[in-house]
Amino acid sequence: MNSLKYTFFLFFKLPSAFFCGVRLNSIDSSKSVVSIKHSWFNKNPYKSIFWAAQGMAAELTTGSLLIKKINQSGQNVSMLVVENKSSFYKKATGKIIFQCNEGKKIQDLINSLNQDNNKGIIELKSTGFDSDNIKVSEFSFTWSLKVRP
Repeated sequence: MNSLKYTFFLFFKLPSAFFCGVRLNSIDSSKSVVSIKHSWFNKNPYKSIFWAAQGMAAELTTGSLLIKKINQSGQNVSMLVVENKSSFYKKATGKIIFQCNEGKKIQDLINSLNQDNNKGIIELKSTGFDSDNIKVSEFSFTWSLKVRP
């Protein structure tokens, strides 16, 4: 992973995520890990991380893994979030680590895409844990993929 490349990507393509402190920690063929730390930019009145800032971090875990798999496939594929669900279990304070472990599921979908079957839908989950490894929140993103001609 080239962390400088992803930092520039965040700054230029997702500036709100960059300024809220969303950072890509690691990405490989099976998982993506993103962190966000409670700060002035992402706080809410309840002294925790605003739910939408958590959502940006969670979405980045799923989206970055999708982008990686699409780029590796060599196909020209568009992607769009068509649905989002979330659940919150504990106040998000300190540093929260979000992780998506669905690389195999993504790879299976990418492998099934071709000119005849040029559309796909996939639901990917991302879970956030605090420094005590307690689940803080869980997000589900439904992505629509389409092979471009």
